[in-house]
Amino acid sequence: MAVRKICIWPDPALSEIATKVEVVDASVQTLVQDLFDTMYEAHGVGLAATQVAVAQRALVIDLDPLADAVHDSEYAEQLEAWGFKGPQAFINPEIIASSGSIWWEEGCLSVPGITEKVKRFDEITVKALDAKGEVFELSASGLYAVAIQHEMDHLEGKVFVEYLSKLKRDVVKRKMLKLKTHTDDGVEAAL
Repeated sequence: MAVRKICIWPDPALSEIATKVEVVDASVQTLVQDLFDTMYEAHGVGLAATQVAVAQRALVIDLDPLADAVHDSEYAEQLEAWGFKGPQAFINPEIIASSGSIWWEEGCLSVPGITEKVKRFDEITVKALDAKGEVFELSASGLYAVAIQHEMDHLEGKVFVEYLSKLKRDVVKRKMLKLKTHTDDGVEAAL
């Protein structure tokens, strides 16, 4: 399909609240495939539609984008323990149950080169539509739960750095604006 441009925070598109997908049609399926293509190209494990300036409630996650679990049984067991069963699209996702808490060092394709610890639910159950428009529910924990919550935040117009103190946010904002200036000028930024 296509690799789309990822918005860099504080791009206004990242503050938009995504609208519900009314029908999973060919355009939504193309969006989902583009999200996967863009995520893989950027070496990420999750991507929300708002990150590519599409204000629709759709996101994708793949915790094993390089298929490392095939060669690493310990990693495969960890993915299974978290509830991950392979690449998944979530359309109109909603958390219907949650418990526990966990601090996780998060990064974001829209905030390249920055990681910070964020507190999330440790276990969640999500209800959503898949790329065929069929309803599903899944339970996730650990990194899988964190990734889903992180991407769902994007659908609410929130980026993980908004959990940080104002001082830290301002430092990150200056870095991202500088990065954007360099990349807009055609200079590739080193991260």
